[in-house]
Amino acid sequence: MKKRFHVTYNAPVTITFALISAFILVLNLYVLNGHLIPAFFTVPGNRNATFAFDWTKLIDYIRLFTHVFGHSGWNHYLSNFAFILLLGPLMEERYGSAMLSLMILVTTFVTGIINVCFIPTPLLGASGIAFMLIILASINKIEKNEIPLSFILVLAIYVGREIYGASSTKNISTVAHLVGGACGSLFGFLLAPKPVKNKKISSQNKKARLEEIDNNSPRFKNNTSQKNSAYSDEDSTIVGTIKL
Repeated sequence: MKKRFHVTYNAPVTITFALISAFILVLNLYVLNGHLIPAFFTVPGNRNATFAFDWTKLIDYIRLFTHVFGHSGWNHYLSNFAFILLLGPLMEERYGSAMLSLMILVTTFVTGIINVCFIPTPLLGASGIAFMLIILASINKIEKNEIPLSFILVLAIYVGREIYGASSTKNISTVAHLVGGACGSLFGFLLAPKPVKNKKISSQNKKARLEEIDNNSPRFKNNTSQKNSAYSDEDSTIVGTIKL
């Protein structure tokens, strides 16, 4: 019988995050003529910025959490979610969906606050989340007394891009994104991965195991000595069966 393959929603937090961000970008580019993301998915800068945070407006507080869903274009989106979709499911499996959601929420809020207090430019995008996951995955490897060269290269490339590339791009805050890496470091050292649950032996498997023990027992082998044995079938069953 051939095995049927099916698609599984293996990392609900990571995949939902990617799909929502893609949906918002599609609406912004092709339906609302670029007005959606600046209005609801971009956190303002400090008081010296042209687009400054207004402490009297509720929408600006909401933007502290929604700015990670906004992206300036497909290149910006793909550069972030190439890392997030690669590392997110691994970290979600290690820490659990609820804990990863908390990590994303805290990182989003911290990067938004840093931008509002210190950065004179608006902030949008999930670069801070991507950097958080990179650092978090790297720390998990360091705990095993090994530092993979691949993670060092990825870290160097990402930091280099933030410093030399993103700093010259409008609406992208290098400092706030690097704060995401600091959050990943704290999560890696302070939070413990979820415990691995031992698979319980089902009653069916237990019954099969008992039958296997009985069949391998010398008392149940069909040999001459068993036929001439003084024990009855009832006695043999009682003695030969091991209760688990």
